[in-house]
Amino acid sequence: MISLDEAVTARLESHGQRFEVLVDPDAALEIKRGEFDGDLADVIAAEDIFEHADRGDRPPENMLEEVFETTDPMEIIPEVIRKGEIQITADQRREMQEQKHKQLVQRITRNAVNPQMDDAPHPPERIESALEETDFRIDPMEPVETQVDDALDALRPVIPIRFDEITVAVQVPADYAGSAQAKIRTFGELEREEWQADGSWVGVLTFPAGMQNDFYDVVNEHTSGEAETRIIKDEDEIGTR
Repeated sequence: MISLDEAVTARLESHGQRFEVLVDPDAALEIKRGEFDGDLADVIAAEDIFEHADRGDRPPENMLEEVFETTDPMEIIPEVIRKGEIQITADQRREMQEQKHKQLVQRITRNAVNPQMDDAPHPPERIESALEETDFRIDPMEPVETQVDDALDALRPVIPIRFDEITVAVQVPADYAGSAQAKIRTFGELEREEWQADGSWVGVLTFPAGMQNDFYDVVNEHTSGEAETRIIKDEDEIGTR
């Protein structure tokens, strides 16, 4: 379960009766859209149905039976969310907006590059600053994923930006190959790999272009800076030598 501080109220009015439940805001939106596949018990603040959640008042059981044909809260809660309205306070809206704004900046930073600077990643501070120059405002009631394209449209007049992937070949010396390759190979999609006769490891990985600096940090950290990397520009180059 979640804490009361994290929960929002979903409210349904039917048959002259009010029904309220306390639920995680993101989960409530997923349930409303039919996209929730988690455990309901993990995203509610109370396994109960209220008439007034703030006072703890509960509707009569006969009304639950009449409206929902059951008195089981775990069956009723999704119905209240799907058919009702999600109520959020100004503070909750502001907090949700701030959280989703951070998620949006992270997502854009991970995937975006500057095409005018040889596809170098944009630092998060630059994305943040550019967003402040636009009229774009994140909608706290919608998933971040569905708002990325609108954010990019707003950013393009302000900074050169595009989403891209990068493919990098990395060769790890034999002294580090055993442990380092295990860390490196999980960073993105492993296209090819090969163990060399001298015990070194060569891998070719594809990952979001905005994560280049993070990738090189991981490689250097686990090889003491002795690995060699090369950006693959042509698919025909994707091969280990």
